[in-house]
Amino acid sequence: MGALSHIRILDLSRVLAGPWCTQNLADLGADVIKVERPETGDDTRHWGPPFARDAEGKETEETAYFIAINRNKRSITIDISKTEGQEIVRQLTAESDVVIENYKVGQLAKYGLDYQSLKKIKPNLIYCSITGFGQNGPYAHRPGYDFIVQGMGGFMSVTGEAEDFPGSSPQKAGVAIVDIFTGMYAATAILAAVVHRDHTGEGQYIDLALLDTQIAVMANVGSAYLCSNEVPRRWGNASPTIVPYQTLPTSDGWMIIGAGNDGQFRHFVTVGGEDHLANNPLFSTNPSRVENRDKLVPLLETMTRKKTKAEWIRMLEEAGVPCGPINDLSEVFANEQVQARGIQVDVPHHTVGIMKLVSSPMKLSATPVEIRFPPPTLGQHTDEILGERLNLSKHEIEVLKNKGAI
Repeated sequence: MGALSHIRILDLSRVLAGPWCTQNLADLGADVIKVERPETGDDTRHWGPPFARDAEGKETEETAYFIAINRNKRSITIDISKTEGQEIVRQLTAESDVVIENYKVGQLAKYGLDYQSLKKIKPNLIYCSITGFGQNGPYAHRPGYDFIVQGMGGFMSVTGEAEDFPGSSPQKAGVAIVDIFTGMYAATAILAAVVHRDHTGEGQYIDLALLDTQIAVMANVGSAYLCSNEVPRRWGNASPTIVPYQTLPTSDGWMIIGAGNDGQFRHFVTVGGEDHLANNPLFSTNPSRVENRDKLVPLLETMTRKKTKAEWIRMLEEAGVPCGPINDLSEVFANEQVQARGIQVDVPHHTVGIMKLVSSPMKLSATPVEIRFPPPTLGQHTDEILGERLNLSKHEIEVLKNKGAI
């Protein structure tokens, strides 16, 4: 039994931040019912290619995007614009511990599905809203998009090639980090609210905003600005305070070097056959290397291009110099450490056959994470949930289908 196997979650969220939150809670054992629009479902069901392929290599309708964030959930289709659909959500709320949604501010109130309405049905309800800018403030009614918030929240101002690098520009992250971090914060907040409810019997409302999250995860960079009032600049893959702490080219790819002290720098250049650099007063201490990085880095690049990535990693690990490869995804999943940790898992799926998933990184000794079932097909569990939770007969379910409510 998962650690959260006693928790029921009604998931009204779509796309990434909300589903990322509920997938993590589902991985921990929570019973998550994913509410989707009839016929179309979650937007990410259509965000392809790529699509999963079946045993014969033919593309299915299952998009890689949807697969990544919806395992361990059951799907029910409900049209919340219809009176009957709204009533189903209310009845499911009465049987749930948590409701999570990411509609625009005020949008669910017109259906009577906002927190103030639903807590009348379930007084100890935990209700989590995820929006771009939160429930208050001059931007509250704006839609929120990860890419835009990465820019607004300062992340892109410090990400990308160094500002003095020819042709450099601000860059977004390669994955939607604001959505993902917001989902993680939401999961943490929900768990805190569950503990509070269990101690006091009191439910509560949780207000998560993408912009708030982006600013929070600026971490030491944000703190540095508040402490110094100096606006941080882009440094690319380099560090403003440590040299060399950056990417360097090899004869067949790139690697990361993190020589955090003078001893590690000496070991690095000695392994590369350029130990004289450690004795040069321009480079012998970290402050001098930072001051003279423009002179040192080209010399290091010439040195590192003489060997392959694998040769460098092996030699530097033996010398105790922090380093690592820059792997593409084929190299990631072929890596012996990744395989030893069981990061890729194969699960049965009734349209794909065997579906490849990335497992949860949470390793719990007493209540281990389990993939109980793969990402659901659209409305796969509608009849099951209505019968199990609301005790509706087959005839009553058929009537709702004919009305277009489900």
